[in-house]
Amino acid sequence: MSADYPSMTTAEIRSKFLNFFEERGLKLYPSSSLVPDDPSLLLANAGMNQFKEYYQGKKTMKEIGAISCQKCVRTNDIDCIGEDGRHLSFFEMLGDFSFGGVSKQQACAWAFELITKEFKLPLDRLYFTVFTEDDETHDVWRSLGVAEDHISRLGEDDNFWAAGPTGPCGPCSEIYFDMGEEVGCGSPDCKPGCDCDRFMEFWNLVFTQFDGDGKGGYTRLANPNIDTGMGLERLACLMQGVDNLFEVDTVRNIMLAVSEKANVKYGEDEKKDISLRVITDHIRSTTFLICDGVVPSNEGRGYVLRRLLRRAARHGRLLGIKGTFLADIVPVVARENFSEYPELTEKLDYIKKVVAIEEERFAATIDSGLDILDSMIKETKAAGADTLPGEDVFKLSDTFGFPVDLTREIALE
Repeated sequence: MSADYPSMTTAEIRSKFLNFFEERGLKLYPSSSLVPDDPSLLLANAGMNQFKEYYQGKKTMKEIGAISCQKCVRTNDIDCIGEDGRHLSFFEMLGDFSFGGVSKQQACAWAFELITKEFKLPLDRLYFTVFTEDDETHDVWRSLGVAEDHISRLGEDDNFWAAGPTGPCGPCSEIYFDMGEEVGCGSPDCKPGCDCDRFMEFWNLVFTQFDGDGKGGYTRLANPNIDTGMGLERLACLMQGVDNLFEVDTVRNIMLAVSEKANVKYGEDEKKDISLRVITDHIRSTTFLICDGVVPSNEGRGYVLRRLLRRAARHGRLLGIKGTFLADIVPVVARENFSEYPELTEKLDYIKKVVAIEEERFAATIDSGLDILDSMIKETKAAGADTLPGEDVFKLSDTFGFPVDLTREIALE
């Protein structure tokens, strides 16, 4: 995808976003740790996490709102990471937040100004979605100059946010970029919300303006909140004119290091590309997680880390990499993120040690386990079945220490 607007590095995008809102009176907050000070969260997964008490009214600030660039790890996508270029387990979320000090109209106007005037994204390639019943936001976008055929109305599953069955909730509005017909599904009805790759959602504005009773009744809040989130890597993908997140500057250089280790080139073999994407994504996540104090274990966030490391190690073997290698990629992650996260370099030796120990421990079990699993799969197929017996899976895990989730992934392949 070629860009017909100015290119920007990831660092430049981050800086421009934060400066834009700071100049308009919002207070800049640093990213919180990936290990949140909130027992209800396993890992920090959104920019609004650290502002929860402000949304709840337990804290107040003199400024009209807040801005941040938040480190995030989301675990629900781990299984599909690598299959395409649109998912990352670790990413940075740019966001601006208000707890009653900014109106919906102002939030939309600022978003529109930033993407069209500052980032200079062409209006004819921008598309907007609103909740089916949210005429107010629809009219705001129209007043800013968005054409009617560039606005779609979507239902609750796509454009309505709720913290739970009852309590604060409200409509949201997403901003999409048209990546081009050539990457679409070809349907004349293709539009934002379609599962194809044509329209990339990069910013979501949530308007928490109601108190829901769980029975379909909504009471307007005295102080409506605004919570927006824009994926930094997704915007960088657009600003750098590349087709997927793994070609963004800071991510691409990590993948190049993995490619050199494996002596393969990205873009020549789809199966190898999947492995390159898995390793690149997972080593980014593990480097940040370990830096923030997470260590491999068999439960909670430690298990998330262990799973990421072991999945990356296995894909290294699929690429033909001999021996352990992941610790050698960690310095590249630290270097690519030095300007914003110098702590990765400060803790580099420790991070490498944790990665090396875990990979060596896994290497002791994976080779024998893979051989046994291969035999089990062949026996299952020979018997005319397509499902591994539960006792075989249990034996692999209990006797040989082979992870059940890895057995599941290989069996699916």
